[in-house]
Amino acid sequence: MLRNEGDRLTRVVVCTPRVEYFDVDDLERHNIAQLADKSLAIRQHETLKSRIAGFGSQVIDVPELGDHPNSVFTRDTALSTPNGYVRLRLGLDTRLGEEEWMSRVLDGMGEPCVGEIRAPGTVEGGDVVLAGSVAFVGRSIRTNAEGVAQLGVLLSDMAYEMRVVHLPDSVLHLDKAMMVLGPQRILFCGDLVPRECLEGFDLIEVPCGGRVTANIICLGDDEVIVERSNREVIERLDALGLVVHALDLSEFVKGTGGPNCLIMPVERE
Repeated sequence: MLRNEGDRLTRVVVCTPRVEYFDVDDLERHNIAQLADKSLAIRQHETLKSRIAGFGSQVIDVPELGDHPNSVFTRDTALSTPNGYVRLRLGLDTRLGEEEWMSRVLDGMGEPCVGEIRAPGTVEGGDVVLAGSVAFVGRSIRTNAEGVAQLGVLLSDMAYEMRVVHLPDSVLHLDKAMMVLGPQRILFCGDLVPRECLEGFDLIEVPCGGRVTANIICLGDDEVIVERSNREVIERLDALGLVVHALDLSEFVKGTGGPNCLIMPVERE
């Protein structure tokens, strides 16, 4: 189970691209900026899995969902909580169906389902960051007001304080604007997330834009994975004494994704 994304990562679901991520008939419709190089993308994903497994986390690799090139971005499909997982409802029409796919995976792993987001609500996993007693939720182009309201009811039953961050349409998900680095430490973009929303946490601010993003994977124990081109964040975290794994994930940046988008964190402890 998972309560705080700053805790040690012990179990994740990933989806290595084999066919679907490279077979896209309409890039704009799938929100993919550029087709990826197949052999390079697979090598990059293998390196990501190896680095996570090397940290000691169990990595469960599932096949792509047919006709869903974005199924490689497993983060968005469900939300792991202390009580089980919440089945989400994706905000991009071409991704609908990935929720059921991930539910089958999690059910097969013995994870209990504790609720779901129903139409017309939408919530994507990249818009939810769990930080101990606080759940940060992005109100974005992918997560609507109805979805936020439904999720709020579910999270209140788990004793979370929900803090909503309103994002401009130019920012796809909250995890591009903030992410947890440890149990009480947050990396955030000051021009996107107000400091008062982050009260009670140790803050590391970076100016987002271009290649600079808060989209990282917190492995736990002061270790993180950062996309190699995100130089300002790499240098900042390295200066703070964190162990930074700078990985080339350029072929997933082409799909408008970052490191955090590529994992469905199931358990942290």
